[in-house]
Amino acid sequence: MYMTIEQTAEYIGMPVEQVRQYVLAGRIRAVHDGEQYLVNQDQFTLYFSQLETAKRLIEEYWNDPIPPDRDIKDED
Repeated sequence: MYMTIEQTAEYIGMPVEQVRQYVLAGRIRAVHDGEQYLVNQDQFTLYFSQLETAKRLIEEYWNDPIPPDRDIKDED
């Protein structure tokens, strides 16, 4: 499924101008039909899977309990 730059920006949650710059720089693959650039939606599956992995790792990090400090001496 092909999307316009505006639809792509909404889909991936980025500003339209940034997506346009990425398309022109070649960081996002797109085809030009003579009037507008069209972006294939399937190229973002890896992006979203990596984003979910990063979110999961951050969540695990924040939920991991802090280990007790070994340098604390027992005063009793």
